[in-house]
Amino acid sequence: MTAGARRLAGDRLLQTLSILVLALSLVALMTLLYDVWSDGWQRLDWRFLTSNPSRRAAAAGIYPALVGSFYVLLVTAALSLPLGIGAAVYLEEYGGGGRWARLIEINIANLAGVPSIIYGLLGLSVFVRVFGWGPSVLAGGATLALLALPVVILSTREALRTVPMSAREGSYALGATQWQTIWHQVLPSAFPGILTGLILAMSRAIGETAPLITIGALAYIDFTPTSVMSPFTVLPIQVYNWVSRPQAAFAENAAAGIIVLLVLLLTLNSVAVVLRDRIQKARA
Repeated sequence: MTAGARRLAGDRLLQTLSILVLALSLVALMTLLYDVWSDGWQRLDWRFLTSNPSRRAAAAGIYPALVGSFYVLLVTAALSLPLGIGAAVYLEEYGGGGRWARLIEINIANLAGVPSIIYGLLGLSVFVRVFGWGPSVLAGGATLALLALPVVILSTREALRTVPMSAREGSYALGATQWQTIWHQVLPSAFPGILTGLILAMSRAIGETAPLITIGALAYIDFTPTSVMSPFTVLPIQVYNWVSRPQAAFAENAAAGIIVLLVLLLTLNSVAVVLRDRIQKARA
């Protein structure tokens, strides 16, 4: 067998293995989705979405958890977006290859692989105890912002790198300063990628349970948060609470909560795709 034939056979083998692994992954995913749907679809109704949790499974709902998830995500986005974009702009546009910039890059890469429970311990020590925020929406959002920050920084840097150098040079040639170039040329061009990274970070944050349990988020509440300093719960914690109970009816509630959580995740990703496409078409 010639060298070309061996390479072709190797390519075909790798392609076959890749397709097989993809098929197995899709089968496992569809099996899990079918199992969750078959257990929880009967509980999906308007009452389930608008009712408070209850010790009776038939009367239990997820409304406080939905509102709490929404509040926590708003705080997470409000904190992680400006900090993440600012850090990415500094590293990509100002930092260069200096020692300080390399040190920051190493730490960001390390933070991206830190287990989420570590962020929970950090949030408990700093936000809950040192700052005195207690187990509030603000403390939960700040903790998840730390978790999402590496994703926002890395995705923003990749988006900034897609902006051609000619756009910067043209702006400089017209007399613009570096900051004016970044604000009016670079960031608008990179915004679709930045938005995609933010949505991915929020998608990760909305599914986290361990950090919020660590800072003291409640597993059972029958009220909705009224401010950023209110106690709260989120959908993953509510699902965990139901799963931990022995009654089969609560397992059905947990499956229905998982379906709602998956719908929220798919909605966030769909919104990111639509907005990115519209912005790219508008700038074309």
